[in-house]
Amino acid sequence: MISGPRADGVFVTGTGTEVGKTVVAGVLARTALREGLDVAVFKPAVSGLCEDGRPDHEQLQRAASSRQKDDEIAPYRFRPAVSPHLAAEMAGEPIDIGRLREGLAAARAAGEFLVCEGVGGFLVPLRADYLVRDFALECGLPVVVAAAPGLGTINHSLLTIESVRAAGLEVSAVVLTPWPERPSAVELSNRETIERLGAVPVRTLRGVDPGDPDSWPPLHLDAS
Repeated sequence: MISGPRADGVFVTGTGTEVGKTVVAGVLARTALREGLDVAVFKPAVSGLCEDGRPDHEQLQRAASSRQKDDEIAPYRFRPAVSPHLAAEMAGEPIDIGRLREGLAAARAAGEFLVCEGVGGFLVPLRADYLVRDFALECGLPVVVAAAPGLGTINHSLLTIESVRAAGLEVSAVVLTPWPERPSAVELSNRETIERLGAVPVRTLRGVDPGDPDSWPPLHLDAS
């Protein structure tokens, strides 16, 4: 599913919030599961709820058919839909980097393929002194960028690609979602332009029913 020296997982980030990270992460987990892999999932912090009212970590658990418990998937879970560093401050529960590292190690041990989802965009702070970027570096996995297909996505996607590469990580692909059945000229141009200027494969993913993982299409990131 993913080519390269580290094919034991993937880190999913986004160009911002509400761009389909959990959908992309879930579909990747389900694709790996269908390929016969034992899949584990992890998200350092959850703030807010998914579109169908279920927290992100529950979506990931269901997508992977994982036996992991809530705390093993998402060590920190906050109700307000705000940046995790602010959510932690509001809850009086600062995020402990050591706890994140322990959770990541346990998630790695829980399966042979790990799908890790970030929070918001690549430079969102988990703490004032520790960004999603820093956690992605701890993971050391190829990065998939979830992005919207419409107007503005070229700039957002290229900035994210540049930031990921500047951190020393590989960008495995950009996934545009939800991809319409009849894409407009703008959406088609966005896909081509991101692929050309970003020198990265661009995949598309239609809207999916979050409650029915069996109906999700596969999402392959390699040349196949």
